Amino acid sequence: MPEIEIRPATSADLPELMQFDHSVLTHYVWQMERNLEEGQVQINLREIRLPRKIKLNYPYPADKIFDDWGNNQDIIVAQLQGELVGYVRMVKGRVPGAAWIRDVVVRPDVRRQGVGSVLIIAANEWASMHNVKRTIMEFQSKNHPAVKLATRLGYEFCGYNDHYYANQDIAFFYSRYVR
Repeated sequence: MPEIEIRPATSADLPELMQFDHSVLTHYVWQMERNLEEGQVQINLREIRLPRKIKLNYPYPADKIFDDWGNNQDIIVAQLQGELVGYVRMVKGRVPGAAWIRDVVVRPDVRRQGVGSVLIIAANEWASMHNVKRTIMEFQSKNHPAVKLATRLGYEFCGYNDHYYANQDIAFFYSRYVR
């Protein structure tokens, strides 16, 4: 595979990034179980194989993702042979001492080839340069590929929010300290 080139996004990149297919196909989802007992809260996540693949639509409208361009956020893009193939969007200041990785999007034709990993590593380097202590990834609980990617890169489950998205899906949050 050719080398993945990483660079900051420019405003000229945004129209093309909006055209990416932001959906995910998956055979698996995560089932969350919450047990509340006096003096204890226990969260269990269980990987469930579905009888057939489902298409998980992106929780944000693609044409609205970049509305806050430049407002305490940065976007890094990935290129292969001069073509845009992915991006990651980070937001600072949402949580003290942390950078929020809000979007990690890779074009479907190059998924599972390391582009997402390279983008998240670049996001952590960006966080380090901005004196941020940790990064937090946000994604839908049904986004099995995102959970697998996050854990493979050293992120740990740190919370959830019920009905977080407009479609009422649960958001999972995974964090990692920046070195």
